[in-house]
Amino acid sequence: MLDANLKQQLSTYLQNVTQPIEITANVDDSAKSAEMLALLKDIAGLTDKITLFETRDAAVRTPSFALNRAGADVGVRFAGIPMGHEFTSLVLALLQIGGHPPKVEADVIAQIQAIEGRFDFVTYISLSCQNCPEVVQALNLMATLNPNIRHTMVDGALFQDEVERNKILAVPNVYLNGEPFGQGRTSLREIVAKLDTGAAARDAAKIADKDAFDVLIVGGGPAGAAAAIYAARKGVRTGVVSERFGGQVLDTLAIENFISVKETEGPKLAAALEQHVKQYEVDVMDGQCAEALIPGELNEIRLASGATVKAKAIILATGARWREMNVPGEREYRGRGVAYCPHCDGPLFKGKRVAVVGGGNSGVEAAIDLAGIVAQVTLLEFGGELRADAVLQAKLKSLPNVTIHTNAQTTEVTGVDGKVNALVYADRTTGQSHTVALEGVFVQIGLLPNTDWLKGVVDLSKHGEIEVNARSETSVPGVFAAGDATTVPYKQIIIAMGEGSKAALSAFDHLIRSSVPHEAASTV
Repeated sequence: MLDANLKQQLSTYLQNVTQPIEITANVDDSAKSAEMLALLKDIAGLTDKITLFETRDAAVRTPSFALNRAGADVGVRFAGIPMGHEFTSLVLALLQIGGHPPKVEADVIAQIQAIEGRFDFVTYISLSCQNCPEVVQALNLMATLNPNIRHTMVDGALFQDEVERNKILAVPNVYLNGEPFGQGRTSLREIVAKLDTGAAARDAAKIADKDAFDVLIVGGGPAGAAAAIYAARKGVRTGVVSERFGGQVLDTLAIENFISVKETEGPKLAAALEQHVKQYEVDVMDGQCAEALIPGELNEIRLASGATVKAKAIILATGARWREMNVPGEREYRGRGVAYCPHCDGPLFKGKRVAVVGGGNSGVEAAIDLAGIVAQVTLLEFGGELRADAVLQAKLKSLPNVTIHTNAQTTEVTGVDGKVNALVYADRTTGQSHTVALEGVFVQIGLLPNTDWLKGVVDLSKHGEIEVNARSETSVPGVFAAGDATTVPYKQIIIAMGEGSKAALSAFDHLIRSSVPHEAASTV
């Protein structure tokens, strides 16, 4: 099951296991059970710390396996074969259950261990989903630390009947005690905060007590991370406020144009950014949503939690989000057939009919990927021709199960019994309306800057982007901006990093000049 290279790497990791682990596999006579058993036998054969047992219980998801510390009751189970993006989740679970300490702050561990009640989590995933592992790993860790918490990962592609029964058309999708709990990428801190209802108030109080920063960055994506590193290296007191560190990069699968790195994936790059930032004395306040900018002698950022953070200089690096179609049915059926990540949710539509809205690179790439999974892809482009690179268009047009409509304006998404059943579009040349029967709609029409909360405070372009000059300065003194939220063209990771670095240097220059007494400055 595992090749020699992977076995060697895993064997090295398993040397960190200090406590005996028991793996209990629930199997039947199916090929998938045999495949799962082969994987588990490979793992158990790498160390004498792991013992493998087999059971045949029709009342338990099959194939699946539970991980347990010998003599304990750890509630971690994998229903399916955790390869692909989830192989790391399996390795981490083995290490943590085997006694290797997790790389989590001590206060978060204490918070998890103090949670009272009974929590039985189930997370539905797809093995191609780059957002799912963070949720799986967070809940596995919580189950490892607290006996009141149990977690099962379920591969939606393998347990399609269960997925259909629960009307799950987007991953990751988390259920708690049989009821919907959350959907989409969610951090450990966010999950803990939902269970520990007093956590938000405690965090807000801690933030409100902080002294003013020299430089405060709002946003933890590539621009924000670069700005934090450059500011911290200047020796100034630096803070970062972010909703989720990594930003839009976390939702990016393949990255092949980051200079000097031949290829990587968004979550890996985001993790590397966070590790780099934390090498410096940067106060990272993650899971915090900025709500207002209040200019003044000390500029202020008011957070949704109610706390206010002050700084001599502020760098806005709030990034962007998926652009919505803004048609009837889109929000109603989000997660019930309307999706924005073909890599994550595509496997849930195996053998079904889907549409991709958008004819740029992202839309055409999505259609190509989906064509290998689904029965039929209909691509709709608003303009008169596709905007994707020629090589992508050629590949798309060679696929037999893809239909392309240009001059097509999506007007409605319809559904029945809580799930999408059709998309309606208008032919912009004739005005005629058409209905396409389908089960899924993937929206790929670009990004919107996260700047709604800044309207009326800083100057924005007609597209909602923060207007900046060559020095990253905004219309408000002491407030700078960088990355996809600004008017700087070409929304690329490497450009955002450069702009974030430049904004930090400009902010530092601002601090130097503003600290010089007016009389002295006038003689310079």
